[in-house]
Amino acid sequence: MARPTIAVIVPLLNERERLLDLLEMLNELNADEVMLVDGGSTDGTREMISKARFSWCSSEAGRSLQMNRGAEQCRSGILLFIHADTLISSSHIAAVKEALTDTAIVGGRFDISLSGRHAVFRVIEWMINVRSRLSRINTGDQCQFVRRDVFERLNGFPHQPLMEDIEFSKQLKRMGSVAALSDRVVTSSRRWEQHGIIRTILLMWKLRLLYWMGSSPDYLVKIYRDAR
Repeated sequence: MARPTIAVIVPLLNERERLLDLLEMLNELNADEVMLVDGGSTDGTREMISKARFSWCSSEAGRSLQMNRGAEQCRSGILLFIHADTLISSSHIAAVKEALTDTAIVGGRFDISLSGRHAVFRVIEWMINVRSRLSRINTGDQCQFVRRDVFERLNGFPHQPLMEDIEFSKQLKRMGSVAALSDRVVTSSRRWEQHGIIRTILLMWKLRLLYWMGSSPDYLVKIYRDAR
């Protein structure tokens, strides 16, 4: 059997401040492909990635649009989507490939650790990981991965401005088994630190509840932006 190949896709929008660290991390991943997708940055991000060794492309702004655009530009059989402020390593690449040797698994995600040192972050990350395992619903912070053929059958991420990761994972679990890998990726706790831990938790719960009750992503993104 041919060795499975994996593409790492990273949507970007005005990430100049952390871009050098991101590029260094990506350089050490040993991924078969890396695709950076710029959503119209105005801070010099585009100019920096145009000089990097990785492939890149442009897209309309919007995480789902950018991730779908990146997937179109890749040829690998496995697609791994990561956020610009999430840390992974070559061991995570290996773990994805190993998980997908099981033909029953269509995709998956990782457990997460939050970068902040406050004790409450340990509680938050535990709750996220447990909730995800029980519900088989996951978020982009958990570095979602999927077989390309399954991704194409689902027509990629839904074109919506918020909760695209939640909706995608809901669709994915209908396609087969979803791997919940215990290897941890480190995701930034900056949104909690910038906007307040309790306030951010309550906002996320509110948005999830409203989405579960049928509120449109367009309405939810207005609440999200106003709260920030």
